Amino acid sequence: MHENQNLFVALREGFPAELDGIAIETADGPGAPLFYTWRDIERATAMIANLLDSLGLPAGARVAVQTEKSVEALLLYLAVLRAGYVYLPLNTAYQAAEIEYFVGNAEPSVVVCSGRNFGWVSKIAFKAGTRHVFTLNEDRTGTLLDRAAFQGDTHAPAQKWADDLAAILYTSGTTGRSKGAMLTHGNMLSNARVLKDYWGWVKGDVLLHALPIFHVHGLFVASHGALLNGSRMIWFARFDPAAVVKRLPEASVFMGVPTLYVRLLAEAGFGREACRNMRLFIAGSAPLLIETFNEFRERSGHTILERYGMSETVMLTSNPYHAKDGERRGGTVGFPLPGVGLRVADDRGGLCPSGEIGGIEVRGPNVFKGYWRMPEKTKEEFTADGWFKTGDVGKVDGDGYVTIVGRSKDLIITGGYNVYPAEIEGYLNEMDGVAESAVIGVPHPDFGEGVVAVVVGRPGATPDAAALITALKGRIANFKVPKHCFVVDALPRNTMGKVQKNLLRDAHKGLFLG
Repeated sequence: MHENQNLFVALREGFPAELDGIAIETADGPGAPLFYTWRDIERATAMIANLLDSLGLPAGARVAVQTEKSVEALLLYLAVLRAGYVYLPLNTAYQAAEIEYFVGNAEPSVVVCSGRNFGWVSKIAFKAGTRHVFTLNEDRTGTLLDRAAFQGDTHAPAQKWADDLAAILYTSGTTGRSKGAMLTHGNMLSNARVLKDYWGWVKGDVLLHALPIFHVHGLFVASHGALLNGSRMIWFARFDPAAVVKRLPEASVFMGVPTLYVRLLAEAGFGREACRNMRLFIAGSAPLLIETFNEFRERSGHTILERYGMSETVMLTSNPYHAKDGERRGGTVGFPLPGVGLRVADDRGGLCPSGEIGGIEVRGPNVFKGYWRMPEKTKEEFTADGWFKTGDVGKVDGDGYVTIVGRSKDLIITGGYNVYPAEIEGYLNEMDGVAESAVIGVPHPDFGEGVVAVVVGRPGATPDAAALITALKGRIANFKVPKHCFVVDALPRNTMGKVQKNLLRDAHKGLFLG
């Protein structure tokens, strides 16, 4: 028998020898605080895995899950791995049309949803041929747990190869149909092991977990890190900055999207005292403003470690953890992780010299297997020599630091010139009264696309749109200067804190066509 490459087996090997210690403590939600031991994780995942096995599912069956964040939802994920099926997390914000597409595309054998959504979700699932629909609620109720309660609490993990499918993650699909990125047991385990070393996880680390778990960041990077290291988690179902500040002194590791850091800085009680036992703050999923990076360092005494990854690859690059490996540079995402290859290519497929902007391409054991049932799309996204084209645009400087300047689909081509929104946003964000900005391209009869800026003012300030445009004219080439600037209260964001530029483009698409 080959060595079992099941990701669950590797995570379980990270558990401490003493299984009756606390593994997870809930910090909010019904009944908090609740304490889960390592033995509870072992037994509960065995019972849910036995339930799945009792259903007679086909090999490689998909289990689609759209539930609120709870420890039980994490246990369900681990049980799906343990039983050797394929986990398919779905954003809790998705509505009926989206769920219909995902269920139709993935054809899951099992769907698990919140009890309150059972009516409409089960109708979609049964219509698509799904045999089993269970409910799971935040308060530890639901038919999934009711049924699992009758199962035995021991279970031999399914035998898996590194190349076997473990999860399918649907990309947010801002252009065209959402694609299901297929991640294997080997993809995720190789990445988790590299990060354990690279981020210096040590015995006694405690993770404050305040991210959603339908996404790479919270479900894989954060949870795998703690489990593989046998580290306790302080578990927040929702991010509440005041409550998080109160619990920070008990933690040593925190992972967040930039919005969470901005909200922590808005808390009067946040400072060096709250961070006295912290070892590492990690940011990702969206760009961190340099101002947030600097202010956080001043207030907390800690330098945020920015990293870069995506659904198709888990983590790709990271700023250094150890000072001997270099400084953590704001505005960059650090170096390619050990084992990850990264290069920057121009439009013709040639390689860009240091400092030049182009398309980021990667390869490594963490890079996904392809898009679910989209062989043509998969082929398109890989180069002839096997590198994955990320769709991100960036550069590598002389010291090897990688900087992301945007998505290729956000690239604006105006009058035949390429305009990178991040460059213009960088200038705007430094101007008086500006909190943040988003630059987009919209259809223009003469130029193909016209550059448009959408700006949010700082509290108590109302930036003057015309003055901002005038100031830009003195700093950047005329073709890059926005033809129009809007001042708004807030930018639209998705649940991971990414600005939804597709919504801004939709809102302003008729601007120059009138």
